[in-house]
Amino acid sequence: MDGALRKPMTREEFFDWAASRPGRYEFDGHEPVGMTGGTNNHGRIARNILVELHTRLRGTPCEVLGSDAGGVATHGNRVRYPEASVTCTQMSGKGHLVPDPVVVFEVTSPTSAHMDHAIKLREYHSVPSIRSYVVVEQEGVALTIHTRSTQAPWSTCLLVQGDTLDLPEIGIAVEVDAFYTGVAFDPPPTP
Repeated sequence: MDGALRKPMTREEFFDWAASRPGRYEFDGHEPVGMTGGTNNHGRIARNILVELHTRLRGTPCEVLGSDAGGVATHGNRVRYPEASVTCTQMSGKGHLVPDPVVVFEVTSPTSAHMDHAIKLREYHSVPSIRSYVVVEQEGVALTIHTRSTQAPWSTCLLVQGDTLDLPEIGIAVEVDAFYTGVAFDPPPTP
């Protein structure tokens, strides 16, 4: 055997390690996992989500944080950094985790769609405070919203252009089209 088996990192060791490294990482419960860069549309959609939520949450006890803020702790000691998470719990400015996230947004990419629609769905379901998990597509205007009112399985609905995303758990509604302001979709291929 070439090398010795490494002991898995703890969550705190991960935070210390990531603070001294360039780039962005999530934590799979054992070791850091590099996060790849996104496209211009991915960045535009993520920005629009933050702007729309921030504007509507102003003056409420809830706050939206982006992927460069605290992470969301899921089962198995994992830490995810969604494009946006909303908490209504006061938090320390020096903390590494978003306390009691209520709503979480992920923007898909061609390489992350399975992760966002399957793996993270299960992980976010393991967090009792999360009431809505919103998966935002970047290849076209579509949101998949997973909601729950208890620990029961998610109920799921799809919203498209012209629809409104209602988030009663944080007291706001956002037009789906607002998340896609300035997004330039590629024209469909010609036959």
